[in-house]
Amino acid sequence: MSELSVKNLHVFRGERHLLRGLGFEVPAGCCLQVVGANGTGKTTLLRVLAGLLEPESLELTFRGQRIPPRDPDYHANLSYLGHDPALKSDFTSAENVSFNVGLRRRVASEDVQSALIRVGAAKFSDRPVRALSAGQRRRVALASLWLTGASLWLLDEPATNLDVAGQGLVASLIQEHLADGGLVMAATHQDLGLPPNQCATLEIGARGVSA
Repeated sequence: MSELSVKNLHVFRGERHLLRGLGFEVPAGCCLQVVGANGTGKTTLLRVLAGLLEPESLELTFRGQRIPPRDPDYHANLSYLGHDPALKSDFTSAENVSFNVGLRRRVASEDVQSALIRVGAAKFSDRPVRALSAGQRRRVALASLWLTGASLWLLDEPATNLDVAGQGLVASLIQEHLADGGLVMAATHQDLGLPPNQCATLEIGARGVSA
């Protein structure tokens, strides 16, 4: 049984029918890489699944249960990392991770530090985010993602602004998550470096149709 199933997804942006009857399934332990040219609806797809945009129609099934896209139990099991990480500029790196994860559950300071160490952000954990580079901010956002415990990751260009080592970090985080039975949807132009048995591709065509 697929963990996530989408059928009959239609989305308009203004007068444009961006996504037309899109459907796919994602099993546990799999990453679905969403590819396609700019403007074809990759980010829109992720935002719909994250409950941030309202589609014209959507049949969403999660863990065998048909649900609305804003179902609270579904949202408790997903984590969305957008192209621009949602960080508070006046908070330190550690405060951002603590705040973001704390919206879901209690989190110990030791766990926050462990997450920052895991993503290579410990050395700037006490700096305000406004003083960090774009790549450093991305690592802080990845620390929050890693610590949430969500089973479904929705990632929009997760390796943006990262160097080669950072891109390798993203791949390793995804592989660990999949090995634990999680599932990932990632909109990205970059090769995630995943083995074929862990990765499938959904191509969004020029008119927003799966190819």
